[in-house]
Amino acid sequence: MGVLHLLTRRSGRLRASLATWIALLALLLAAPAVANCALPSTTDIVSIKGGSQQPALPEGSDVVVDGIVTGVFLGRDNLNGFYLQQFTDPGPAGVFVYMPRVTPSQAERITPGQHLQLHAEAGRFRDRIQLQRVAQIETCDNHQLPEPIEVTWPLNEDQLHRLEDLLVVFPQTLTVTGNYELARYGTLKLAAERLFRPTNTAEKATEEGAILLLDDGSYRSFPSPIPYLDTNGSRRVGSTIEGLTGVITQAFDAYRLHPTEEPRFEDTNPRPQPLTAPGDQLRVATFNVENYFTTLGERGAANSDELERQRAKLAAAVSGLQADILALVEVENDPGALADLIEQLSTRTGIRYQAVGGSANRGSDAIKVALIYRPDRVEALSDLYADSHPAHHRTPLAAFFRDVNGSPAFGVVTAHFKAKSGCPSRGDIDRGQGCWNERRVEQAEAMRDFLAQLADTAGHQRLLLTGDLNAYGAEDPIRTLIHAGMVDLLARDLPPEHRYSYVFRGESGYLDHALASPELAGSVTQTQTWRINADEPRFLGYDGPDTAHAYIQPDPFRSSDHDPVAVDLSWP
Repeated sequence: MGVLHLLTRRSGRLRASLATWIALLALLLAAPAVANCALPSTTDIVSIKGGSQQPALPEGSDVVVDGIVTGVFLGRDNLNGFYLQQFTDPGPAGVFVYMPRVTPSQAERITPGQHLQLHAEAGRFRDRIQLQRVAQIETCDNHQLPEPIEVTWPLNEDQLHRLEDLLVVFPQTLTVTGNYELARYGTLKLAAERLFRPTNTAEKATEEGAILLLDDGSYRSFPSPIPYLDTNGSRRVGSTIEGLTGVITQAFDAYRLHPTEEPRFEDTNPRPQPLTAPGDQLRVATFNVENYFTTLGERGAANSDELERQRAKLAAAVSGLQADILALVEVENDPGALADLIEQLSTRTGIRYQAVGGSANRGSDAIKVALIYRPDRVEALSDLYADSHPAHHRTPLAAFFRDVNGSPAFGVVTAHFKAKSGCPSRGDIDRGQGCWNERRVEQAEAMRDFLAQLADTAGHQRLLLTGDLNAYGAEDPIRTLIHAGMVDLLARDLPPEHRYSYVFRGESGYLDHALASPELAGSVTQTQTWRINADEPRFLGYDGPDTAHAYIQPDPFRSSDHDPVAVDLSWP
């Protein structure tokens, strides 16, 4: 009040505006203080990082710079540093401070909201500008953690570039769309909603969506404990987060967010219950069992412990699936492997399955398909038929069945088309539907002819094609089969957002199919995918890393990388 009293003595006009001066002084006292460090800083963060109008400071330049600490990730198990942020013209700027050797007294001062002045060097790591070789840390007056910048995903490249190393918050709900690297790098893929492969459905044809990586404040491999897990020791695709807060940065060719507040997940895609028993109906299911090999060290289990985990998980999955006829994909092409799997299922579930027999050629590939069934509910009317067309890498197989009460006979065909991996440098390259698409179309055309031959042999057209066709629902191989008259049961019976059995690079879709001839389609009462695998993180599989062994349980979840597809049949 002494300052205001002096002012009012010197000016009659100010005496009349005393209330205005009091209000102004209150505002000044309440406003955030300007940087108040013992010595003036020699530069600012904008000058260190450069921009469109000026280059970044040369690596090794000595700087004295101050700012507010926004995110602290000290220590070798974290990022070995912290983030510093300034409010400059035309806007805020941030930078990462690499500080692997920090003393306890320094660590006490490096806290969120603390205003610090650093004597350091400008540097780079993997082409990212940072501060390093910190020689001195001074505490400045008047510090306060800045409010995070509110942003909405997705953001374009220019927006992301301007937000690099700044504290942000996403008020919106974000969805986990991929979890493949959760155990390896502690990351989850986030998007505004679950992303689907653009070629998955004609109804939901979308462009490839933008992905933000939720990181764990570390770049170490195989973190222990694994972050972001739910009470089941999992983190499913489809889980959501609201109010995600942290520092956005770019590293390893991707934009990612290191959280400064613990993310609050909602289990909006909980684990499903076992399928309801088919009762008087018949259930046909297809299941890619992800390389069931009894020859250890080949494609499947590397050792006896992994094989035991694989057997336990597959048995739990088959028990919950309750299929009367089961089309298996990715079984070792050795008679002993299929016999072993059937024995394990019988011993562990109490359900006795039997393989369809015959001398059909299974092909020479390392893996094969197989048809097994429950003789207490289903009668096999034929041995196996094989499609020996040279377009196939793995021979499709077929057999005819009816239920033990004498339902009409019907045929089940199972196939495993050429995978999208192992792309050639020219020829059948990826033109939007994955590489080897031309080969898969050839296989679909051969399958069309095989189905016609089976119908002629049986004298009816009640046929179901099921298996891993390695093509999404709107891709050429599936269109070829649909144009031949087959009915895509997943497209007919499930809405677009539920049509998936596999997640690849954060995009969902269905590679596992059930296609029925029109004559059989009318007898299909229900088509469903049992979402026990695609949404689960990879580390829960039988071959998960050592850091995940405590989480791997003898349950159906992540018993494979594909979800099984089940079709229920009923006749009047």
